Amino acid sequence: MDDYLKKFRLDGKTAFVIGGLGLIGKEVSVSFISAGAKTIILDLRSEKAEAFEKEVGQANYDAHFRPFDCANMEDLEQNFSNLCDELGCPDIFINCSYPRTEDWEKNSFREVTLASFRENVDIHMNSYALLARLAAEAMVKAVISGSIIQLGSIYGVLGQDLTVYEGTDMHENMAYAAIKGGITSLTRQMASYYGQFNIRINTLCPGGLEGYVAGKSDTQNPVFIEQYSNKNPLKRLGRAEEVASTALFLASEAASYITGATIMVDGGWTAI
Repeated sequence: MDDYLKKFRLDGKTAFVIGGLGLIGKEVSVSFISAGAKTIILDLRSEKAEAFEKEVGQANYDAHFRPFDCANMEDLEQNFSNLCDELGCPDIFINCSYPRTEDWEKNSFREVTLASFRENVDIHMNSYALLARLAAEAMVKAVISGSIIQLGSIYGVLGQDLTVYEGTDMHENMAYAAIKGGITSLTRQMASYYGQFNIRINTLCPGGLEGYVAGKSDTQNPVFIEQYSNKNPLKRLGRAEEVASTALFLASEAASYITGATIMVDGGWTAI
């Protein structure tokens, strides 16, 4: 019976976690580290890295931080190659990054500019696409049966429900929907191609989560929380660790026959 539990272990595996110190990324990093993976945390938040490395190091976990800017498109391929040369090819690659422009909040249909839309698609969707391809090709070259996990969203699958924003300063985001929808679609195409190499590619789609809002130190607006929760079958927002647990499953041998899937972690939001 222990054989089933062993399937969830990542001993002997190397995992790259892009955006590994963010709201979701940090919990993903912890889950991989706890499961025995050599975990490479790739992020720009170097001020958080020292404390995190110290915390996991005291428990004798195998975790390493490297500064990495996925929005630096010109050097992305070379920087990823340098990581593989230094640390080896990843067995597991997950992208939890959320690159965006300073005017990200002005990406509503009424306010978005062509320049902003183009830049956000480039640094977010295109960086996800290129990094996923680079990871897959590195796995092919190293003859690794790997797992690649892309972070999508409920709003890459469904349109945004604008009623949950009533009474707040929140609004729809044109770029976000296009980006997350593109990532989800690319995952299916990559799964179709890289399956012949026994490389699995899946999209993990969280719903609304507790915690700070992307790009801010603020937590979610209480009005939004109430309205979102009322429309959610489980009547609450999700937690980052619930997304991380699903990522651990997809990374492990327990999910060895799952590829090209869009896995919803949304409390049933997309079911109704």
